[in-house]
Amino acid sequence: MKTPLIFDIKRSSTVDGPGIRTAVFFKGCNLDCFWCHNPEGKSPLRVTALFKEKCICCGVCATAEDPVRYCPAQARRIYGNEYGMDELVEIIRADKPYYDATGGGVTFTGGECMLYPEFLSELAKGCREAGISVAVDTAGNVPFESFERVLPYTDLFLYDIKALDSALHRKGTGVDNGMILENLEKLRKRDANILVRIPSIPDFNEDETDKIKRYCQDRSLPYELLPYHASGESKRRAIEENEKL
Repeated sequence: MKTPLIFDIKRSSTVDGPGIRTAVFFKGCNLDCFWCHNPEGKSPLRVTALFKEKCICCGVCATAEDPVRYCPAQARRIYGNEYGMDELVEIIRADKPYYDATGGGVTFTGGECMLYPEFLSELAKGCREAGISVAVDTAGNVPFESFERVLPYTDLFLYDIKALDSALHRKGTGVDNGMILENLEKLRKRDANILVRIPSIPDFNEDETDKIKRYCQDRSLPYELLPYHASGESKRRAIEENEKL
């Protein structure tokens, strides 16, 4: 079984699906979106970031055996930790009273969590057996067989559509959108619960958002527009700064 590294676990999230949720971020993505909000999740491998604006030039990183751990300013951070299946389920289960009270649950995201269908399906199954609702946040660029593995244990797919125009999609993400749209149609025909999410990206898909909305309306698919934010820029620069060392 291919096991992902986890680069973040956000508890009490209100932006990753309905209700209060725990969002679990898998490392590794097969898109290369130039606006990526989570650049630390692109590589499947562990990465280190150096936030120079926090650095106090104390010299600890030059002498310490573990400079990330002993940095007094917390200017360096490692993204990517190993978790066992049972350990993750227990972390997620800890907030079950909040899920039950608000209609929330767990959201598996990334990166691209669907790159690990065997691990994801077993993890989702464990959460469902614990009475926890499961959402999967995906860009959909994987073989449909991967969806078939997780579909029995998934209550909601948060499905990103960035552009309908194939050439524009390739320009912005590095990949064609053929498989993404085909998988969306297949999920719809399987009566999967889907919420299409449309990221609003300046200088990229302004002319596409209305087209995507009409596409969803024609197929009776609910959708929401995600506002752009530049939070990924500082993390991208921090990763690049560490690579210079």
